[in-house]
Amino acid sequence: MNDDPLSLAQTAFAALADLAFACVLGALLLNVWLSREQAFATVSPARRGWLRAARGGPIAAIALVLCNFASLWLQAAAMSGAPIVQAGGALWLVATGTHAGIGWSVALAGSVLLLLASAGGGALSGTRIGMALVAALIVAAGKSAIGHAADAGAFSLAEAVQTLHLLATAAWGGIVIAGAFVLPALDTSLARAYLIRTVARMSRAASVAVAFVVLTGVFNAWRGIGGSAAVLTASAWGHALIVKMLLVAAALAFGALNRWSALPRLSRSASTMDAHTVINVMRVEALMMAGVFVAAAVLSHSVPGSSLAG
Repeated sequence: MNDDPLSLAQTAFAALADLAFACVLGALLLNVWLSREQAFATVSPARRGWLRAARGGPIAAIALVLCNFASLWLQAAAMSGAPIVQAGGALWLVATGTHAGIGWSVALAGSVLLLLASAGGGALSGTRIGMALVAALIVAAGKSAIGHAADAGAFSLAEAVQTLHLLATAAWGGIVIAGAFVLPALDTSLARAYLIRTVARMSRAASVAVAFVVLTGVFNAWRGIGGSAAVLTASAWGHALIVKMLLVAAALAFGALNRWSALPRLSRSASTMDAHTVINVMRVEALMMAGVFVAAAVLSHSVPGSSLAG
């Protein structure tokens, strides 16, 4: 990763895009789960939580569209050598004639589709859920074609694994981050049962996502280090990977604390104190996941250890 302003801007917008992508997926999942509880009904005690999820999804999707467009613009500036404010002249050529530009264009198209799926209002229909799933896959596939996995070639195993890694990480992070925003609206005595059932669903879904994150992450890390663990301490890429792994481990620890300790206590007691504990632990886990997305952006804009190792 370079320390010039353009490179820093690219890394920053990549991190923001990853965060926004996660928030969209998390908000959509919470919308689906709360809709199953009929939380969209005016008289439902969980309506405030459903409204947060329903409104948060489109807002995050708009942020994702803007970040992906900004990243495409910055890519045009980097490839054309033009100043950032004058990169518009090269935008179309980069977007349609370069591998990285096409990748960003695909991700941008997917983010627009995701915005359309999340902005329909009301409970999510089967059609909108299907559209959101396709859109999420398009976004992840576009992003995987931009990073180091693209070195293995288009439609390669490395790109497929990276696509799955991006989807799983976004789902896990989105569940946690969106949950930290939505769950406080369910923190009332009347909505306590909704809170317990929703957190249980979140925990199960996050566990599945984590399994895929770990499996695909191990593959990506092994491919990145090129069989030499020495690059972990000898390169900026390795340092970023270590930071990411530590943040993932911390997020896993807080998630396990909620799943195996705080949530069972809440299920037994349904007390306000235990509800606060679950929500506060999730907030800390959300901070860890935000850090994971930043570290991932740094990784994607750094020279991989395998290249440095020769």
